[in-house]
Amino acid sequence: MDKEMDKNRNGYVSETDTLGTVKIANDVVAMIAGLAATEVDGVSSMSGNITNEWMEKVGMKKQTKGVKVDILEGNVSVDLALTLEYGFNIPTTCNKVQEKVKSAIETMTGFAVSDVNIRIIGIKMQEGI
Repeated sequence: MDKEMDKNRNGYVSETDTLGTVKIANDVVAMIAGLAATEVDGVSSMSGNITNEWMEKVGMKKQTKGVKVDILEGNVSVDLALTLEYGFNIPTTCNKVQEKVKSAIETMTGFAVSDVNIRIIGIKMQEGI
């Protein structure tokens, strides 16, 4: 199968086979990454920039908050901004997130994941601490 960036529609990746073309939006890959990351024990939430935080407070949630995806020639690079829960080992938790995100994207899209970069932006304290 031939995978290439569709130049006519920004943010879509095309895959062509004998039956036709499949287009996957960058936001779909970002959503897969965000959902996979939040399934890991120790991850409290995804965190976006100040605009995303403000939009969420007024009732507009974006499922790709805290995720940036770059796709070039079928290779995916992911940047995540996470808030972790207090008491979890940061390097171990991040390694699990990287593995889970890489596996989810590769399984669901067929793209190769070149890197999963994580930025820890906060720690959520447990109630009573």
